[in-house]
Amino acid sequence: MWGAAAEPADSYYQIRPECTDVPNTRFKIKPGKTLSVRKWQAAFTQEGVLDIGKTLGRIQRGGIHPSIRGEVWEFLLGCYDPKSTFDEREQIRQRRRLQYASWMQECKQMFPVIGSGGFITAPVITEKGQPILDPLVLQETNLGEDSDFFKELESRGPLDQKVIQWMLTLHQIGLDVNRTDRTLVFYEKKENLSKLWDILALYAWIDNDVGYCQGMSDLCSPMIMLLEDEADAFWCFERLMRRLRGNFRSTGRSVGVEAQLTHLSTITQIIDPKLHHHLENLGGGDYLFAIRMIMVQFRREFSFCDSLYLWEMMWGLEYDPEMYSLYEEPEFEGERTEGSSKGKPKSIKQCGKYERENMKNGGKSSAEGPLPIAVFLVASVLKDKSSKLMTEARGLDDVVKILNDITGNLDAKKACAGAMKLHKKYLKKV
Repeated sequence: MWGAAAEPADSYYQIRPECTDVPNTRFKIKPGKTLSVRKWQAAFTQEGVLDIGKTLGRIQRGGIHPSIRGEVWEFLLGCYDPKSTFDEREQIRQRRRLQYASWMQECKQMFPVIGSGGFITAPVITEKGQPILDPLVLQETNLGEDSDFFKELESRGPLDQKVIQWMLTLHQIGLDVNRTDRTLVFYEKKENLSKLWDILALYAWIDNDVGYCQGMSDLCSPMIMLLEDEADAFWCFERLMRRLRGNFRSTGRSVGVEAQLTHLSTITQIIDPKLHHHLENLGGGDYLFAIRMIMVQFRREFSFCDSLYLWEMMWGLEYDPEMYSLYEEPEFEGERTEGSSKGKPKSIKQCGKYERENMKNGGKSSAEGPLPIAVFLVASVLKDKSSKLMTEARGLDDVVKILNDITGNLDAKKACAGAMKLHKKYLKKV
């Protein structure tokens, strides 16, 4: 009936003893504010239908108890319809696990290290699809020069370009996996690193448009800690990418996140014109100094634990009960866009506070539709540091340094409250 966390409730927070230079954790379970196991289970009917409106206030005020975080995230990210029953969700879960296993087998046939418990950090083929018999490659893959894989690769003839591009990303994923959350005890186990690599490699194969980009490992890492089954973790990550993949899309001339930075520029110009003018004079009018905050959703600005707290508050504020239906539409293949879903008008009681504000505004905070709360979070951080930026920043290096100094010193709840205030102010002025 109820999902299970991958590890005991607090084990994924544990920092390796030798890692001392990490941000302090501010998140604390607050009785009466944090969504508890009892309150979560009480929000379901006997058949398993969830009244998610009863839980959103708690999530927005105090986050989620670690022991139920994984299963709550599955709802917040649109993996399941709150109106579904326990039995219906179990059927969906089993179907998705089979789909994951099928994709995994497809990838394993192309490259046998997938699903083997290992991963690679060196390229295995050239850009023309020829095998690279580098000693490091042979050591990492446990495949000798005489292995069937390399023989088959040489005899297979020209590889499909999609296969070549995918295989060229595998070592880059491995390099990023090796750098992701390595201060945590969880990643002392190679099997956990391998699981992260498998999920990202598979995602790169099925997402023809975006593939893999740096930063995705930071977004995926919490999923494999919170959800015991690898397939469940994959689908949670896949749903998160529905929200964020537009940021990673590249046209050759620009990257999708630049659109969010343009919105950030507009917001700052309206909310704090003096700061915007100062940043422009420093050559920072494109706001590229804020790219990391948006791309990996503040993972580097907060401790691991606090970043999870921030994410779930953001998702609770943004929650849209139509999300699941929208993602499940047969023709839907891209990221979430407003106004694409069908059916009855959604209940405002089942929506997050930020989503309600957008609904009151006719569903728009820009020409393209509602902006993600993350953009207002960055704007809130900039406004909070406005005085320091105005008096101390004499160049872009100073801007970056001032923003880097906030690492570990931000309060997730205050940041969300600041974002909500700016959002209201922005909607009034626009």
